[in-house]
Amino acid sequence: MLPTAITPHIDRLRALPKAEVHAHLEGCFAPTVLEQWATQAGVPMPRPRDRLLHFEGLADFLHFLDWACGLASTRERLAELSYGYSRRLSDSGAGYADVIVNPTHWRAWHGRLHAMIDAIDAGFTAAEQDGLPPVGLCVSLLRTQSSDAAAELVELLVALRHPRVVALSIDGNEAAAGRTGPRFAQAFKRAGAAGLRRTVHAGESSGPEGVRDAIELLGADRIDHGVRAIEDQDLVGLLVDRRIPLGICPTSNLTLGVYAAIEDHPIDRLRRAGVVVSINTDDPALLGASLEGEYALCCKTFGWSDEVLRALARNSIDASFANADIKAKLIETLSRW
Repeated sequence: MLPTAITPHIDRLRALPKAEVHAHLEGCFAPTVLEQWATQAGVPMPRPRDRLLHFEGLADFLHFLDWACGLASTRERLAELSYGYSRRLSDSGAGYADVIVNPTHWRAWHGRLHAMIDAIDAGFTAAEQDGLPPVGLCVSLLRTQSSDAAAELVELLVALRHPRVVALSIDGNEAAAGRTGPRFAQAFKRAGAAGLRRTVHAGESSGPEGVRDAIELLGADRIDHGVRAIEDQDLVGLLVDRRIPLGICPTSNLTLGVYAAIEDHPIDRLRRAGVVVSINTDDPALLGASLEGEYALCCKTFGWSDEVLRALARNSIDASFANADIKAKLIETLSRW
């Protein structure tokens, strides 16, 4: 039987100093904005507006991302989207985020990575100038890309050395792509040697084997999702021993069918086993998730105390790729919550 506790008021969870380490810029489109942009471009909607965000699973969701990102064809739209995420982050009480962007989804920007990163940076820079939280950018490969394409992306990032870019990432449908760790091992090794951090989607649509590959082949500093690690106790022990954090997104896992109910979700079992877990939104606008809402959902379900909430918020700060000054400020603020 799950424990019970009084869920802290949502305003108190919003005031909890924290970071977000697993969110996708592709998941930050408001439906009203998508409808407006589609109308302006003369592009048909994939389904009626009242069912626009009803996804049949991960594959359907990823197809939708390609459609939505295809509408963000100008520098102004990318900057607007980035600024909007910073505002969302601030509204949830977070003081920093690592945001993932996968260039393969944005067809208007193919072959223009530098311009794309500059447009995103413009939005985040304007947000910071307006007092909104700082954001680091994790540029992501897609699992279906080739090893040559991966190497090319990494060399571009190394050559650019854009101060906004903090990490190399990889995402996409594990179940559809199969085992891909060996294909991308060299690119991740190169990224690490060049000073980029490494974050890997694994253990979502695949089982624990994807998490093991992320650690052993890709040198992951952090795992995005990673929840299926719970199915392999030796792997759980490896995560604990190496202190490799998991960026977990409960609502995403429920909406996209990884687990049927929040009571089945392993986040609390992983936490109690000693794994470093953090709470995140994944694709907040498209999945109807907020950071404070994710904390509230888990707190209500698993009976978390203030001590647990504070520890999870600390995990999110420690797991982030923020600089030392930002982390120190957040940790100091957290001590007074």
